[in-house]
Amino acid sequence: MLIIGIAGGTGSGKTTVVHQIMNELPEAEVGIISQDSYYKENKNLSFDERALINFDHPRAIDFELLVAHLKELKDEKTVQQPVYSFVTHNRTEDTITTHPRKVMIVEGILILANPELRDMFDIKVYVHADSDERLIRRMKRDIAERGRDMDEVLSRYQNTLKPMHQQFIEPTKAFADIIIPNDKYNTVAIDVVRAVINQRIL
Repeated sequence: MLIIGIAGGTGSGKTTVVHQIMNELPEAEVGIISQDSYYKENKNLSFDERALINFDHPRAIDFELLVAHLKELKDEKTVQQPVYSFVTHNRTEDTITTHPRKVMIVEGILILANPELRDMFDIKVYVHADSDERLIRRMKRDIAERGRDMDEVLSRYQNTLKPMHQQFIEPTKAFADIIIPNDKYNTVAIDVVRAVINQRIL
């Protein structure tokens, strides 16, 4: 199994890059695991307490479960990926049945910050985008999909997202094998990643 890690700041365009890589690849051979599914369970906290959690700090992620699931997939076992709700700030009762594939893509802002997880990646990709661009994308997404208002998004960006990005996310760029600038000229980097995948699954 080829495991590819795709990291980058919030709103950097990781999901777009994942879709670009997956285009033209056989769907049955490639699976995706999102770090966002592996935020820790917080059933013991009230909604207001959960809303205050710093979701951009590595301790918010259940890396232990994510690593365990990847190991099981490598052993040709099926796993039940958790489902996380950003509206309730908690895991739901649902799970996603995830089958082993020749290629697994793991994407998330903090996936290169955990040494054990990082060591499992055959290819490490970092998607880079300008901070203003990332803020605009984050604002549009959080207002449209997560029921936030503009003041809440800006406050979270200034107090949490920006300092956490500088402390935990930006430094992981040093671990990347490939850095993809997230603009319309990133086709060469995408083609390189796709070529490596094709080599592995043919």
